[in-house]
Formats: sequence, C-alpha cells, structure tokens
Amino acid sequence: MLASGSGTNLQALIDNPEVGPRIVLVVSDRADAGALGRADAAGIPTAVTPYDDHPDRDSFSVALADAVEGSGAKGVVLAGFMRVLAPSFIDRFPGRILNVHPSLLPAFPGPRPVALALAHGARVTGVTVHFVDEQVDHGPIIAQEAVAVEDADTADTLHARIQTVEHRIYPEIVRLFVTGDLYLDGSRVVSP
Repeated sequence: MLASGSGTNLQALIDNPEVGPRIVLVVSDRADAGALGRADAAGIPTAVTPYDDHPDRDSFSVALADAVEGSGAKGVVLAGFMRVLAPSFIDRFPGRILNVHPSLLPAFPGPRPVALALAHGARVTGVTVHFVDEQVDHGPIIAQEAVAVEDADTADTLHARIQTVEHRIYPEIVRLFVTGDLYLDGSRVVSP
C-alpha cells in the first residue's frame, strides 16, 4: 500500500475484513502522513521513503519497489499516493497496481481534479478505479461512479461526497483484486 496523505482510503481498506488482514506494508513518501498512524494503529508495518532522499524519480521508484518486494506483497494499492511512479516501478508489478482517482477519467487527471471540475463548470464528476500504467492517471478502467456537482459546491464539499463513494467502491474492488477475482488479461479487465 502506498499513501501520502491522511489515509481515509487506507482506513476504508483496513476496515474491510477481507482486505485489511492482507495489507503487509504501508509505505509513504512523507514521514508526517496520517496514513502511517492509521497503519500503526492497525498493527500494519510501515516505511517511509522520502522523495527528496533520491536524486530523481527513477531512483525513488526503485527504492519504493524494493520496499514493496521486500515485504512479500503480491500487488500494490495506491491510496492517496501523490507521486508519479517511474516505469522502473510499474515494470516490477505489471498488471498488479491499483489506483483510485477522484474524477471520471480521462477527465481531470493529475493532482487537483476536484478543483478542476469546479473551475471547468462540470455538472458531473466522480470516482475512477483503474489499473496503473506508465502514464499519469491512466490505465485500464475497472470501475467508475458519477457524483453530481451541486451549485453550492466548494472543493471541500464536493471532495467529501467523492470520498464517500471512494470509501464504498475501492474496498470492494481491492477485495476482488486480492482474492484473485479481478485481474488484467492483456489490457482487458477481467472481473465477476
């Protein structure tokens, strides 16, 4: 599990009885990430790999991949991880990296999707769960769910409604992934 922030998606995964016990490590790029405290509270080992300790994205990604492989993890779940992974990481876990993004990809990729949806006057945004490839917020889509944008929405109110959807659908998708019922066949998503 890779996380950079407060760890609300991580907590939803920890709370899932089929997912939580299978989380073998939580790695963050930030020592102050709230996700680390959530992992500690659940008895899950943690590690910190600061981006600034590495000369470039590739060496950072190799260090992350080494930590994940060293834990015995069979797959990688991104839960609010705010760094772009280099191909050196992606290549070590082909078809075994999941991400959740707070927009209906391909709309509004990148670090500020909720603010961008509001700035562009979108009437609908949502949540996308996808397999990760070498491009940012890209890869075979597993599931999407729409969230209406209300006239009075701020980035905070809209993001809160999006997170409610994330916390409901991401654990179910990750459950299918960790039980082997969800996988990639080439670039085609296979699930029940």
